Amino acid sequence: MDNKVMYSLSYGLFVLSARRGDKDNGCITNTAIQVTTTPNRIVCAVNKSNYTHDMVQETGRFTLSILSEEADFELFKRFGFQSGRDTDKFAGFEQHTAKDADGIRYVTRGTNAWMSCKVVSATDLGTHTLFLADVLDGGVLSSVPSATYSYYQAHIKPKPGAPAPSEKKRWVCKVCGYVYEGDELPADYICPLCKHPASDFEPLA
Repeated sequence: MDNKVMYSLSYGLFVLSARRGDKDNGCITNTAIQVTTTPNRIVCAVNKSNYTHDMVQETGRFTLSILSEEADFELFKRFGFQSGRDTDKFAGFEQHTAKDADGIRYVTRGTNAWMSCKVVSATDLGTHTLFLADVLDGGVLSSVPSATYSYYQAHIKPKPGAPAPSEKKRWVCKVCGYVYEGDELPADYICPLCKHPASDFEPLA
């Protein structure tokens, strides 16, 4: 199967944020959709390896910031390529955020809207948890179109450069653009930035 077929699905990109105690955290997710209007509910799938997942599971609350086409790669690096377990993702970024009524941060730079959500139920999907949530509040921040995954691939993610003839073999992560150098790419290799497996790497010509 050509795994690139999945890139043709149309879906957006979001920063899902949570607060536990005095700790704020957020992660990039690409799975959030409205499922009912009365009550107004959405579902979000969150990878269990994300620290934000555990915070949402424990508190039952989160905000969702909808990324726009003005989002830059630095925003993806901040919220998608490092772990909140050992990094304060909001450090030095407070001026680009606001808080909902419960003090949970949402992102105001590179976004066009936000939602404040309360978990109704959680479904175990193996590697992810699907959170069904009520939308309690929200607002529109700009009229800039939402960034789709295909837009991210074509316009936001940096394009890898061609290797020099003397360099080792290189493989590039199709998700975040990280380049691995070595004689062979280990079958159990995990991208150090976005945590995707070796199957999401392709050789650089």
